[in-house]
Amino acid sequence: MKLPLMGVINLIHETEEMGALTAGRCLATVPFGGRYRLIDFVLSSMVNSGISNVSVFAHTKFRSLMDHLGSGSNWDLHRKQQGLFVLPPAMEDQTDFGKGDLYHFWRHRDYFKRSEHEYVVIARSHIVCNIDFGAVLAFHQARGADITVVCKRWPGARTGLVRKARLDESGRITEMQDHFGRLASEVVSMEMYVLGKELLVDLVETSLAQGKDHFVRHAVLSRLGELNVSAYLHEGYLGVVNSIPAYYRHSMELLDQQVWKELFFEPGSVLTKVKDEPPTRYRSRAAVVQSLVANGCEIDGEVYNSILFRGVKIRKGAVVRNSIVMQNGIVGEGGMLENCILDKEAEIRPLQQLKGSPDMPFLAAKRHVI
Repeated sequence: MKLPLMGVINLIHETEEMGALTAGRCLATVPFGGRYRLIDFVLSSMVNSGISNVSVFAHTKFRSLMDHLGSGSNWDLHRKQQGLFVLPPAMEDQTDFGKGDLYHFWRHRDYFKRSEHEYVVIARSHIVCNIDFGAVLAFHQARGADITVVCKRWPGARTGLVRKARLDESGRITEMQDHFGRLASEVVSMEMYVLGKELLVDLVETSLAQGKDHFVRHAVLSRLGELNVSAYLHEGYLGVVNSIPAYYRHSMELLDQQVWKELFFEPGSVLTKVKDEPPTRYRSRAAVVQSLVANGCEIDGEVYNSILFRGVKIRKGAVVRNSIVMQNGIVGEGGMLENCILDKEAEIRPLQQLKGSPDMPFLAAKRHVI
């Protein structure tokens, strides 16, 4: 069923501390889970929820984003009307580049005004989850909220950078702070906001008229007292992937079958760019235990508790433990990896041994040879 809801994936000034993983790509296209990119999760959730009009507000380093999304055909968004729109940063001069997301929304205001949809969901790309936005919209309408923020109760240590929120007894948000704040709360924002399109346009124009240009900080947080901002509590899996420790932790969690099933198949399947690769070839000396292996790999060594992306080659005598090897990576003969992340096409020469720690894994940059 199609929803009266348009989707916005907001890549403007995404908070990230990903080092070499985002040196040549935006956060949205960081590889994750063997064959996916981070943006696949929120984009698939929108499509599976019946959202047929999705825009991606690009900002920096978006060549890989364009290559990955293409026409949107892999998400059934290649349409004559509506479908997928990748909107580049709208700038008149270089000073516009540093302006906040409200400014970029305003520069693309015709996109919003031409849409027939009554509601908008604005989301970030680094939130790894599988969610039904239809349920969020129903909650928003039932509560009569001005803005609904998707949140989750997330006790314990967190490795990703998150906003913490405080709720009153009715579920209304009374306070929200950036990740560096000291608010004592187990409730975190999943950076997904549902609101009326007309309200969004009004917030954009009003905030910019006051010299304020950040959606969450200026349009939402500064109006918690005057707007009914309610929290929808998500019950499923959540990963906040905007730091290296968070990327490693949430990647390793995928090796839990329950997490894998919950994230990739409930309530809908996660879609990505299709690549035709042959099946993985396991040679006679191969040993693979508790690992996630994509197609097109060639394994002649030992792999334990690790994630191998498409086309990875593990040579004879090599041992890979608790590590992530991205597309077309090579671990040379007799090499050893433990608690490592290898970006795409990185190569470990024969007999080289690399070891990190679970809290700070060793990271090899894209195409580096070690």
